[in-house]
Amino acid sequence: MVTGSDKAARGATHLYDIHRRRAQLEPLPPDLRPANIAEAYAMQEQLQALLIPERGAVAGYKIAITTPVMQQLMGISHPCGGAIFASRVHDSPARLRCADYVNVAVECEIAVRLAADLPGGRVYDRDSVGGAVGACMAAIEIIDDQKADYKKADALNLIANNAWNGGVVLGLARSDWRQKDLAALSGRMLINGQPVGNGVGADVLGHPLNALAWLANTMAERGRPLRAGMVVSTGSIVSTKWPKPGDTVSAEIEGLGAAVAHFA
Repeated sequence: MVTGSDKAARGATHLYDIHRRRAQLEPLPPDLRPANIAEAYAMQEQLQALLIPERGAVAGYKIAITTPVMQQLMGISHPCGGAIFASRVHDSPARLRCADYVNVAVECEIAVRLAADLPGGRVYDRDSVGGAVGACMAAIEIIDDQKADYKKADALNLIANNAWNGGVVLGLARSDWRQKDLAALSGRMLINGQPVGNGVGADVLGHPLNALAWLANTMAERGRPLRAGMVVSTGSIVSTKWPKPGDTVSAEIEGLGAAVAHFA
């Protein structure tokens, strides 16, 4: 009989092979498809173990699917998360190569860096996670969708494949973030100096720290609590864009500055 852990390991190996071959991403075959969210995260954790030797330790997390529209599209009623690996945390301005990804995309986000652990044993909310945040910054989430067919995408496949995270570009860390209303901060993305989208912090579950609280609770439940020093990209306030070689992408957050990535 195939156990859940066996399926998680086999599914992770299947996904890792797709990463290794730089192949187009297809939905997991029926015999490997997770039956539920818990199985999807178990598969994600197995995939992370395969990726850590080449991408470095888990340095933080990204939060995805934070809007009602995307949740309806993916068939869930809550966000999902994936790991950010140490070698894929870039300081702004970053120089990146489109060729290093199968199909690179970018999102404009507010990121946080934790100054304290968020251990299990309690339920977190916006106020309690806020006490652990040492700094906030503008960020560009790097996504590699591996040329997936978005019409076939769903939450279970997305979670199992580490929520498609390809890294993050971080702007200047701001320790004075408590003087600002993160929900009210406006943000915009520019490509080659031309605005391509805008939003506000409240577009992320009403407040970016609501997203952080969701992640803290989720990871603690899985026995992988968030730790001091980790970076969390809280969710996009601008719809996803696909840069081309030669493009310069800027994510600007009012009161926090900008994160910039140059793509070759």
